[in-house]
Amino acid sequence: MSFHTGELKPNTQLPGELFNGILVVNFYFSCTKSVQGLFLIFIATLCVNMSDPWQECMNFCLDVTKRAGKMIREALQKDITIMQKSSPVDLVTETDHKVEQLIISSLKEKYPTHSFIGEESVAAGAPSILTDNPTWIIDPIDGTTNFVHRFPFVSVSIGFTVKKEIEFGIVYSCVEDKMYTAQRGKGAFCNGVPIKVSGQEDISSSLVLTEMGFRKEPEHFHMMLANIKTILTIPVHGIRSPGSAAINMCLVASGSADAYYHMGIHCWDMAGGAAIVTEAGGVIMDISGGPFDLMSRRLIVASSRTIAERIAKEITEFPVGRDDTEGR
Repeated sequence: MSFHTGELKPNTQLPGELFNGILVVNFYFSCTKSVQGLFLIFIATLCVNMSDPWQECMNFCLDVTKRAGKMIREALQKDITIMQKSSPVDLVTETDHKVEQLIISSLKEKYPTHSFIGEESVAAGAPSILTDNPTWIIDPIDGTTNFVHRFPFVSVSIGFTVKKEIEFGIVYSCVEDKMYTAQRGKGAFCNGVPIKVSGQEDISSSLVLTEMGFRKEPEHFHMMLANIKTILTIPVHGIRSPGSAAINMCLVASGSADAYYHMGIHCWDMAGGAAIVTEAGGVIMDISGGPFDLMSRRLIVASSRTIAERIAKEITEFPVGRDDTEGR
């Protein structure tokens, strides 16, 4: 195929798209080779951004997340001031507030029309309502108790939704320096290397993750412990509790664990990891076995539907409220 690179006759009539295309080709062949190279890079970048309108958002968020992780690592070298929220075991630190302020202020300056749901903002009275508007769902330090004790599973978790669907997720395990990322339809990665779930379908050969902690309601506390006993006696290879919901989901996504279930977490704990485990080939569902609901405060993620459905069948549900209603 040859291209016309000469001048067009004055009275030539061409469709607009074809005329513009010929002008682009003429420009390309009139440039030096070095300019042609830059031009091709520009066109490639333009095509990527046109095919994925949220790529630029993710790229910017990655830079912000790295800065947040650096702030957390630096804070770990200093004395940590601890405060309480809803109970003596519901902890928050000055670093939680500073990291969330860094993330939200940076993103809001760049994207002033977007919405934000942040853990510490909600604790201070901000609404936790998911709308169709592009929304950043942020946990500045997922694993605050770990952070307080310098237990090394501490992460920054950010999920980005549009029309209530998760477009991408970022979880940065900042002590380990592991950056987990995923975009809808594009796979999941850790530090740029593709990851996938184990594919395990036999629950008796599985390592299961969950979290244990104080609960005000004695009945719920007993149900939580009874669920652990039920899973252990299936039997499974074991149960682990790393202390960070987002990292737990990434451990399933990368094949290091085979399942994770939890009742009582929040949308900011789940949003980033939900994208990652889904794009890694995992299954995510409600505790009941129904569809996953980001605002429901409960989930099962697993390497296969078989394992997820078995956990849903075995465990007993207890009420935990919703993030988008009162009485959280």
